[in-house]
Amino acid sequence: MIFLYNALLLLALPWIWARLYWRSKREPAYRQRIGERFGAVPMQPTGIVWFHAVSAGEANAAAPIVRAVHERLPQTPLLVTTTTPAGSARVRALLGDIAAHCYAPYDYPWAVRRFLRRVRPKALVLMETELWPNLLAQAAAAGTRAYLVNARLSERAYRRYRRVPGLARAMLRQLSGVLCQYEDTAERLCALGAESVEATGSVKFDAELPAAAAGTEPATPSAGQMWLAGSTHDGEEAILLDAHRRLRQRYARLRLTLVPRHPPRANAVAGLARQRGFAVARLSAGRPADDASVLIGDEMGTLAALYGSADVAFVGGSLDDTGGHNPIEAAVQGVPFLMGPARFKIEEIWQRFAAADCCHAVENAAEIAATVGALLEDPQRRYAEGRRAQDVVAANRGATRAVVDRICGWIDDAGPAQRSR
Repeated sequence: MIFLYNALLLLALPWIWARLYWRSKREPAYRQRIGERFGAVPMQPTGIVWFHAVSAGEANAAAPIVRAVHERLPQTPLLVTTTTPAGSARVRALLGDIAAHCYAPYDYPWAVRRFLRRVRPKALVLMETELWPNLLAQAAAAGTRAYLVNARLSERAYRRYRRVPGLARAMLRQLSGVLCQYEDTAERLCALGAESVEATGSVKFDAELPAAAAGTEPATPSAGQMWLAGSTHDGEEAILLDAHRRLRQRYARLRLTLVPRHPPRANAVAGLARQRGFAVARLSAGRPADDASVLIGDEMGTLAALYGSADVAFVGGSLDDTGGHNPIEAAVQGVPFLMGPARFKIEEIWQRFAAADCCHAVENAAEIAATVGALLEDPQRRYAEGRRAQDVVAANRGATRAVVDRICGWIDDAGPAQRSR
């Protein structure tokens, strides 16, 4: 099976180059540091611990863990890798003072070997779902223990792994420890062949309240009521703008703040809103004009604070096939939120909020408009739902401490870290 996997990877190489070129047309950062994606990274200090996250969401979740490990083991050098420029930007913003950063290699055996020769990690900590056959096999061959933390595995992903049971088992048996968000993931991973599996909860519930919610000036000046759609994808914005048009017929001063998942899409999203007749303002330009009915969040790292200025929120990646983004950033601000039907990546988190009756499932523009309108009409209901959402967050806190305890124990077991000379 691994031979077939590597053969398919080889055949995919031209497509990978084409995809880099295509993405670089919208995000020029994809043209930079391409060598790192094939293992040509700077040499790292001896005894480094390598954390791998994919993009901005995983980097945000990893940041408190990495910082806590640094505080516990200040002499241990740390490296955090991502695969996207958005993730790279978040790592540098959140961890640039304590950890090195580069892109992770594509899963070609020769690229991974080159990377490992230059990094020589004593331990590898993978975030959430980053399982790659060659990465794990080559790390094991190099004597690097690998661990998976804050792991999640949806039912859909589980069914896919079951189609290649040998490959899945080989990967999972290379892991020296697994910390899952919830029991459903633990059961699925054990069924696939993982060992040393423990459920510790989701570290995303340990998110801190952004400064904008702690008494400073709101990130989005409000002219009347405002609802926000965060982490949206191509195709979702058109539905949300349709819902906003319906809502504006009842609430003439209502504003919508649209925050695309990838800030380079801000121009396209703004153009889409203008085509539908809305007055548009970009938040990076400063205080928006009073007549702007659609505001575009176009800067990385601002979404969590923006939620605090909203009356109601929609969480994106749930009207397409993405699987849903993190709703905890809205909940921690005490904002009732809506999501579309595609929530398979965060289903366990969603169920906790659903049980507390502080979230809403919607499928189209009409349902979005009706639900947002009902919440706007009833401030006491909004307040009550927001408080229940905060209570859910509070009740599920504590995973970060447990995860950090395990990681520090694993690092100690791997032997003392050495300083580079």
